[in-house]
Amino acid sequence: MLKVLVIIPAFNEELSIRRVIGEIQSQMPAADILVINDGSTDQTAEVAGNAGAKVLSMPFNVGIGGGMQTGYIYARDHGYDVAVQMDADGQHNAADLPKLLDMVRENDLVIGSRFLERTAYRSSLMRKVGIRFFSMLVSLVTGQRFTDTTSGFRAAGRKVIELYADYYPIDYPEVESIVYLARRKCRLVEIKAEMRQRETGKSSITPVKSAYYMVKVTLSVLVSAVRSPR
Repeated sequence: MLKVLVIIPAFNEELSIRRVIGEIQSQMPAADILVINDGSTDQTAEVAGNAGAKVLSMPFNVGIGGGMQTGYIYARDHGYDVAVQMDADGQHNAADLPKLLDMVRENDLVIGSRFLERTAYRSSLMRKVGIRFFSMLVSLVTGQRFTDTTSGFRAAGRKVIELYADYYPIDYPEVESIVYLARRKCRLVEIKAEMRQRETGKSSITPVKSAYYMVKVTLSVLVSAVRSPR
């Protein structure tokens, strides 16, 4: 039986975190849940702990990259076979977890894609353009087709846990982290996953941040593609 850790990076998600944890527990009662409380100023840590999750609180907001690397270090050091990344806002559907776990038995990283097949998810035009651009860019530099490189719904096997514990991109890391694994001959696969609309809180991605994101991640991907694997 696989030893599974679900990692949930969370910043001010007290209104949704209990439901997210409850849905995971109903689908995978044997899995451990680790909430990375990323400098929240609300009751995220207390609500998550009371709901039955393990909680690691960062001293200040370190961002998704720093939070996820902390989770992967925890997974590595505590001997987990699989580490699953899920958002704290309730957009990822825990009902898809068994599919990710089934696929990760024969792959190093499984990505839950909103666009591999038609789903009910609808995004804004700007977000859709960004998703398609990065999927095309990563497909080009890796030689493997991807449809949703910005997805934060993923299951990583032991090899990837070790790699991500050693290095994980800091700012907006989802895209570059795929190229990092492809350069190290990891087996990467996408599966269809449903994604719900955010019900509480708001996205931290503004138009200005989106422009910065596009430029920075594009450069990071190109550098990662030509850098010699460590």
